[in-house]
Amino acid sequence: MDLRQLTTLIAIADHGSFSAAARALYTVQSNVSGHISRLERELGATLVDRTTGRMTDAGQQVLERARRIMHELDDIVSDVRSREHDVSGDVRIGVIGTVARWVMPLLLGQMTQHHPNVHTIVSEGSSSALVPNVTSGLLNGAIIHLPIDDPDLTVDPLFDEELVLMAPLGHPLASLTSVSIEELHLQPLLLPPEGAALRRILDRAAAEHGVTLTAQTEVDGVRLLASLSRDGHGAAIVPATAFRPETTSDVTTISVDGLPRRRVAWVRRRRPNPTPATDAVHEALVNVVRNHVDHHVGLHRPG
Repeated sequence: MDLRQLTTLIAIADHGSFSAAARALYTVQSNVSGHISRLERELGATLVDRTTGRMTDAGQQVLERARRIMHELDDIVSDVRSREHDVSGDVRIGVIGTVARWVMPLLLGQMTQHHPNVHTIVSEGSSSALVPNVTSGLLNGAIIHLPIDDPDLTVDPLFDEELVLMAPLGHPLASLTSVSIEELHLQPLLLPPEGAALRRILDRAAAEHGVTLTAQTEVDGVRLLASLSRDGHGAAIVPATAFRPETTSDVTTISVDGLPRRRVAWVRRRRPNPTPATDAVHEALVNVVRNHVDHHVGLHRPG
């Protein structure tokens, strides 16, 4: 197995066919076919479906590891160069949607100003989707919300965020300014799916008050929860930043006594140590949050 074979596999996955991979690699299709065939013989498995150009299950497993290997090689080069020059290199970060909306423009502005040679690659997703990619090394770090339970990750709390009930105008709860969590017992709500980090927070809080929250619909994605509520499909418990009063007039937010704040944090792997470029992104992120968290309704410094 060599790097050319892994690079070829990645190119096929990225470009969709042997011929497109050959063009991207500035080679001929026979070379692409030869690299993949030799890799398949070494591993004793078919990695690419020749009729569709798609990865088989075995190919997908090898592909994920191949990407991690190539990322590590890039990081080696970045580490060495950064010792003698300005910090440089790729940093692959994940971020949950509600935080991305206000943090990422500020963070990317900071990086452009102070670390122009760092190339930041941003992926948006739910915490449940981002955490495995940090653990596997596909992401250098991520901005997610707690709780998580992974001893291989380090956690740096960034800020706490209030949870509120968002209800469309005309909903039975929309006329209220506050409710207790007990009053939501068996009230149909738009909720995250069971097992999602936010759902665990909500279910734990409800259990502590002896009530049960009932899911009218389960939706994995806070921004989609808020969007469905805005469109009149029901009331949803969401973080405060999911509500944008400057663009929203057909929903209202209601405080819920008994709900804790959710904590948003930066997470990364314990090993290997972060690259200088990753440290630069983390430092810029901390500065952005420190300077702007007090200006957002519903956000608080970690208690």
